[in-house]
Amino acid sequence: MNDPRNTAGRSGVIAGGNWIVDHVKIIDAWPQQDTLANILSQTDANGGSPYNILVDLAKMGADFPLEAVGLVGDDADGRLIRAECTRLGIKTEGLQSTRKAATSYTDVMSVQSTGRRSFFHQRGANALLGPEHFDFSKTRAKHFHLGYALLLDRLDGLIDGVPGMQLVFAAAHAAGLTTSLDCVSESGDRFASVVTPVLPQVDVFLANDFEAEKITGIAVRKGDRLDRAGTEEAARRLIELGVRAWVVLHFPEGACALSSSGEIVWQGSLQVPRGAIRGAAGAGDAFAAGVLWGWHEAQALSWSLKLGVGAAAACLRDPTCSGSIPRREEIEMISGAWGYRDPFAAFMVG
Repeated sequence: MNDPRNTAGRSGVIAGGNWIVDHVKIIDAWPQQDTLANILSQTDANGGSPYNILVDLAKMGADFPLEAVGLVGDDADGRLIRAECTRLGIKTEGLQSTRKAATSYTDVMSVQSTGRRSFFHQRGANALLGPEHFDFSKTRAKHFHLGYALLLDRLDGLIDGVPGMQLVFAAAHAAGLTTSLDCVSESGDRFASVVTPVLPQVDVFLANDFEAEKITGIAVRKGDRLDRAGTEEAARRLIELGVRAWVVLHFPEGACALSSSGEIVWQGSLQVPRGAIRGAAGAGDAFAAGVLWGWHEAQALSWSLKLGVGAAAACLRDPTCSGSIPRREEIEMISGAWGYRDPFAAFMVG
């Protein structure tokens, strides 16, 4: 079978979807209704699938072009996103602005003593994002990533009777790009109506254990342990539903990937020292960044999963989504130092 990554004359990753600024606030206590809590510190940081993935790839030292596509507000948060992308060498010609809505943001309230977090999300300009905001005729990128499905109001719905995401993916393929998709872990029942119809337009599909179960109806766990047979069955079902090349499932214990040719690869996560963990925000996107680096460079599934779990582990060292992402060489170094766990053993922090 021809490798879909053989896209002569093209290079780079263009990523679109949810552009979010996280306003991470450390508070002294969670207040009762009508009472006051003190904000001890605040950090503004990247959030959302394309923003996180492109920032992670830039910080990891990817030597191929990185491009942003999406919609932000004509406001301070929108300018912050553009400035950060420019600083990191991420092209922003495809990142459009609107005065109809604010840049999407999330207020992340984190209690200092416990680390417990609560999230207040403003969907903002992301809710207005539609197929008209994607012009693939102006890019020479090799691969297009979209995320998150189920958190993009217009693209999650039908446009003239056709799923909005399907229109975007069809345009990307017509322009010569390969594609990938990531979801948000929504508790509702929209996976079948929103995600399943677009899978035949997706080359690489990334999902966690919860999302895989919601789409396929196949349990990937028995109690608190991964079920190898169930996980592999869910991956096969996703290929049957139309995913073109790779299904990549991830969980705290590691990852399992299945190719359309039938290759199955398991990879345990890193044994991260307990004292090194500061937060899990962005770990899934860091994993995706590692996998997409491997996909772009035509690396094997095993290579891609190792970089993915290494990037996810590095991400855990900071409460923001990308604050502790290092260059790829350091990820490989800490992977060797910490070692990999058995994904089927009882899960515990190293």
